[in-house]
Amino acid sequence: MAVSYAQIFENNKKWVAEMKAKDADFFEKLAGDQTPDYLYIGCSDSRVPANEIMGLEPGDVFVHRNVANLVNNTDLNVMSVINFAVKHLGVKHIIVCGHYNCGGVKAAMMPKDMGILNPWLRTIRDVYRMHAGELDAISDEKLRYDRLVELNVKEQATNVIKTAGVQKSYKRNLYPEVHGWVFDLRSGILKDLNINFIGILKEIQKIYDLTSMDSDYHEDGDF
Repeated sequence: MAVSYAQIFENNKKWVAEMKAKDADFFEKLAGDQTPDYLYIGCSDSRVPANEIMGLEPGDVFVHRNVANLVNNTDLNVMSVINFAVKHLGVKHIIVCGHYNCGGVKAAMMPKDMGILNPWLRTIRDVYRMHAGELDAISDEKLRYDRLVELNVKEQATNVIKTAGVQKSYKRNLYPEVHGWVFDLRSGILKDLNINFIGILKEIQKIYDLTSMDSDYHEDGDF
């Protein structure tokens, strides 16, 4: 259902009234400092509202979204979000959440020049390359598509674990933990991929161990 631009402001007034009816101090609390326990890294897809699918309220989730929920170490946007969430907000959990029927993942499966999207989608194509044996063995295209969504989430969660900020915070505080989820648009259900955070952390630290750096701050902005 299309909503006019003007209607958005009417909807906003109704929402304000509803929130105040539920809790007269709602906006006073909202204006206070945020102390979320969760960082949610999800897809920009308009069909996947972050805190709503988690059943949480505004202020409970720190959110970053981009096409296909990627965590690229050269993307200063997502790296800054992770850094801020870990260092300044002290989040306890970082969630990478993909979703089935993801347009970004589907585009990466197509042998087609996507123009400016090529460097972005290459990350997903690299995930396909790393898991080509498993994926090519899936004859059903839809199931192969769904599996690539899951594998992409796992790889992006691993990229989160590779960051110095996450490693060093976990060494000091035993948090944050990193999780991988998939949202099913067809059912509304969240699927926990149950990634082995501790196992992945130990495995990747053979190469990506950044916990022994001398300084707390580095030229790349990580810590």
